Amino acid sequence: MAAGRERRAEADTFTARLKMQWHRVRVGLRRSAVDYFRGDGSDWVALAGLLLTVPVITAVTLMNSVWCSPSALVLPIVAGGLLLRPASLLGLYAAAATALIVESVRLGPYTEGPSRVTPGVVLVVAACGSFGLLIAQFRSRVGVPWRRGGTMLFDLRERIRVQSKLPHLPQGWHREMALRPAGGQSFSGDFVVAARTNGGRTLEVVLTDVSGKGMDAGSRALLLSGAFGGLLGSLPPHAFLPAANGYLLRQDWDEGFATSIHLVLDLDSGDYELYSAGHPPGLQLSAGSGRWEEKAAEGPLLGVYDGAQFDPVKGSLRPGDVLMLFTDGLVETSERDIVEGIDRLTGEADRYVAGGFHGAAWHLIEAVAKDVNDDRALLLICREGPTAQAMPH
Repeated sequence: MAAGRERRAEADTFTARLKMQWHRVRVGLRRSAVDYFRGDGSDWVALAGLLLTVPVITAVTLMNSVWCSPSALVLPIVAGGLLLRPASLLGLYAAAATALIVESVRLGPYTEGPSRVTPGVVLVVAACGSFGLLIAQFRSRVGVPWRRGGTMLFDLRERIRVQSKLPHLPQGWHREMALRPAGGQSFSGDFVVAARTNGGRTLEVVLTDVSGKGMDAGSRALLLSGAFGGLLGSLPPHAFLPAANGYLLRQDWDEGFATSIHLVLDLDSGDYELYSAGHPPGLQLSAGSGRWEEKAAEGPLLGVYDGAQFDPVKGSLRPGDVLMLFTDGLVETSERDIVEGIDRLTGEADRYVAGGFHGAAWHLIEAVAKDVNDDRALLLICREGPTAQAMPH
């Protein structure tokens, strides 16, 4: 009992109460900051900070207008256009206009010397304010604050990358994927979804090329990658492309078509089926002959008409064989047709036959289509021979 009273007494001291209050303030500020940068909280903190900068800039201008000209007021205006809501932005503009009036009165007419409030300064500040208000109104209509917009785009890009990761394969198999968006952008119309089905015995991979390229096709690629990832493994292999075709038709997009190739590989035997929807053929390297063979399945583009049929082509990967799947941006340009592009791709790939294809996907894109203004994707599936399995990766 006495010990309990002592602990309660210690908790009731002024120092303890001060620490508790300080802890609550820190928690409240931290939550407010998190809500603000997520776009959920009020912008009063940013508004208060920017309003305080206006009299500071005004005071410095009045003390030394040569080093701090009246046009320096555009700094809080530009920052406000990025951080504040339209209603708060109008309050900041009123403060900036008041500051310009004070500077004009205290510094005197602009005809008496430089570093005064000239008509040009007023026009520059007003123009920056107009652009800032337009940006703030656009953000308000979209519902994505500036401080959250970049994070959202980054999150979308990472979701596509996560969905495009290939599953681990058992010993004796190697897989790798390389993807290069058009123009060095972060978003691509090419994507891959993959899963191990049938108790892990079967590898299913779908490589898709959405119409368009780069940022224009990125949003559709994100939507389709999520839908295709949900269909993959949930349906029998022969039903995947018909279901994907029906999904695209229901979207009713202006540019609603896509090409796709679906690989169904038995990891025990090496036997596979390849379904295609208007996609460039796969290429298989036979270790015995050292030659590349095209594996072209029959099927129309996705999203063109209902009731499409997709007939597979069958094959088998023996130890040392390689299967290469790619999108048309890698082999077809305005200056060369697809036959010439495939010849160039296989010619470059022959350089990796002796040493193995580990790390080859990225280098093949660099060698074959480095400066092509189109999305490019390349997928390699290798069944390694005894020598390759013994080598450390």
